[in-house]
Amino acid sequence: MTQFTLNLVPDRKVWTVSQLTARIRDLLEAEFDDLWIAGEISNTHASQAGHIYFTLKDEKSQIRCACFRDKLRAIKFRPEDGLNVTVRGSISIYESRGEYQVYVTQIEPIGLGALQLAFEQLKARLEAEGLFDPARKKSLPLLPRRIGLITSPTGAAVRDVLRILRRRFPNVHVLLYPVRVQGDEAPAEIAAAFEYFSRHRAADVLLVVRGGGSLEDLWAFNEEKVARAIAACPLPVISGIGHETDFTIADFVADVRASTPSNAAEIVVRSRDEFLRHIEQLARSLAQHVRVVLLGRRARLHELEAHRGFRRLDHLLRQHRQRADDLTSRLADSLRRRLELLRRRVEVAQARVRAFDFRPRIAALELRLARRRQDAAIRIERFLRARAERLSRLRTQLEERSPLRVLERGYAVAYDAQGNVLRSVDQVAVGGAIAVQLHHGRVEAEVKDKKE
Repeated sequence: MTQFTLNLVPDRKVWTVSQLTARIRDLLEAEFDDLWIAGEISNTHASQAGHIYFTLKDEKSQIRCACFRDKLRAIKFRPEDGLNVTVRGSISIYESRGEYQVYVTQIEPIGLGALQLAFEQLKARLEAEGLFDPARKKSLPLLPRRIGLITSPTGAAVRDVLRILRRRFPNVHVLLYPVRVQGDEAPAEIAAAFEYFSRHRAADVLLVVRGGGSLEDLWAFNEEKVARAIAACPLPVISGIGHETDFTIADFVADVRASTPSNAAEIVVRSRDEFLRHIEQLARSLAQHVRVVLLGRRARLHELEAHRGFRRLDHLLRQHRQRADDLTSRLADSLRRRLELLRRRVEVAQARVRAFDFRPRIAALELRLARRRQDAAIRIERFLRARAERLSRLRTQLEERSPLRVLERGYAVAYDAQGNVLRSVDQVAVGGAIAVQLHHGRVEAEVKDKKE
């Protein structure tokens, strides 16, 4: 009879944490690879690498967001707590912590435009620092001999400014520093121009001019780098940027604001001639052409970003960037703790050194040295006195035992001709010469006879 075995326990598939996290990540990235989310920014903080992390929330929920440095370059304003924004990005998981978050590629403020918001933020910050204070404005020279001109060398603005300057004051010397006045490279070039004139003092007054345009066209003059370069410049600066109704951050920081580039040329040489209006048309035409080119390039970039392989690479980059931020933060915290510990140890050591007074110890050592010197002098004196007394005793004993003492009592010592002491008559012969030593003096004699 055949036996059947019935197994009611289902097979289990055991997932590792990494496998489960990767699976959830793939599902989220496939479902939410490009979406817009509206909410309020909170808990904003920037990493040392330049990335920004924040929380997007509404009245019921919140979600973490990460915006990396390369994406921030395209965002003109600063993401700050309390701003209502709409963010664009994709949802994925930061695998090291198992947290899902939005990787932001674009941020737009709700209500106020992005550029206008960035303008207001920077204006408020610089005004609080005192960069717009009239007290720091420098006066213009009455008759400048050298004028520094900072503008594009190919635009119509430079030609018209030069024509006005030449007609009003033909002998003036104009030094043109060519820069771009529009585009991502423009702020750095404009700041470098002010740095050059500040370092070399090659002019008496500076003109920074550009034709009119939209807020985007004039944005190079709303960059913080340009504003601080103007504020740091020791030379008087006249700004002539855009139309009369256009205001840039550079206008607020400059010593004198001209309504137009032509008005700037009139101010610097005190001329009343009108500046030609076609500069504005050329500037707008150029701006429109650049805008069309940028739109085309942007569309092509979005197509490449939508490719799956690019998204996977972008995901890996995001993971490594955030991991690098975590490691950098840990290292910075560790270094801060170590430095704080060393600083406290140095302070304790300095306090101990300051509190320790060497003078009592030095006084004690000097006292001990004086006492030992005194003891040594006493011992040496005793030693010399003892030696002197012994020498005196030995001298006395030597004198007492000296043969001369015997001679004082009437005795004499006889010597033969060779100086030998005579102890027996056998040592001399009759007729031989002898010498007799007395207590006082010596006697020479001849032996006449000898008897035993």
